[in-house]
Amino acid sequence: MSREIKDPIEDAIHRLSRAGDAECDYLSESRDHLPSIERLGEAVELIRAITFPGYFGGPVLRRESLPHFLGVRVEKLFGLLCEQIASVRLFHAGEENGYRKPAEAADTAMRFIAGLPEIRRVLCSDVKAIYDGDPAAKSHGEIIFCYPSIRAMINHRSAHALLRLSVPLIPRIISEMAHSETGIDIHPGAVIGESFSIDHGTGVVIGETCVIGNHVRLYQGVTLGAKKFEIDAAGNPVKDVPRHPIIEDNVVVYSNANILGRITIGRNSTIGGNVWLTRSVPPHSRILQQKAVETSFTDGLGI
Repeated sequence: MSREIKDPIEDAIHRLSRAGDAECDYLSESRDHLPSIERLGEAVELIRAITFPGYFGGPVLRRESLPHFLGVRVEKLFGLLCEQIASVRLFHAGEENGYRKPAEAADTAMRFIAGLPEIRRVLCSDVKAIYDGDPAAKSHGEIIFCYPSIRAMINHRSAHALLRLSVPLIPRIISEMAHSETGIDIHPGAVIGESFSIDHGTGVVIGETCVIGNHVRLYQGVTLGAKKFEIDAAGNPVKDVPRHPIIEDNVVVYSNANILGRITIGRNSTIGGNVWLTRSVPPHSRILQQKAVETSFTDGLGI
């Protein structure tokens, strides 16, 4: 016979402690294996300082001191990544699968850091694309320091690089940090070319399997999403299926457009604001919302 619990708080604790009441695995029994949001936040700030020194991470007083500035931060970033990659692999796969390998985590961290110069090169192309396309921007420095799209792209290009190195979970955490900070939601799996710009940025969503070419510009509220999901025999969504758009080079997508499904937007196309698009369009297309019909009534007409 189960004991009677009269105190509502004691009853809530008893029910919360019971196994089998939830459909998800809500209990993590090993705090040591969880990645640290705080530590990963430090890593993101270090990446920002390394890619754009002086704008982030404190001032660089003399150009001659730049190697020291970078060296201190790269060394700290390396230590943080080693620690967090080791933890997340253990959390993701379980200790019994042999993931407690500091040397493997160190190798992954080293390979990521070796790719930072290329990440910065591409980020600089993003800065220039924003400057060239925004008459309100007064300098490259203003864009780096102030614009949410650059903060989001630092996170995305870093998260994507970690994903390509087969690091689990951490890329998604880094992407969601940018989402919370900027309102720009980019899945780390999305492949984004050079000279990419997002104007304003709020509400932009870019799905996991999107492929975006070079010199693409998006405005606020754009969704590059999925139209539907494939379902397996058990009724669950099928994972890792290409389901998001391909946006070719030199495409502009204006605010609040929704481009859905595995369709292709041909190069040099323009997609107007508020367009709902679920079919591919050829290069040099211009897709606009249907023009509103204007009707006016005078002298009592229309009554």
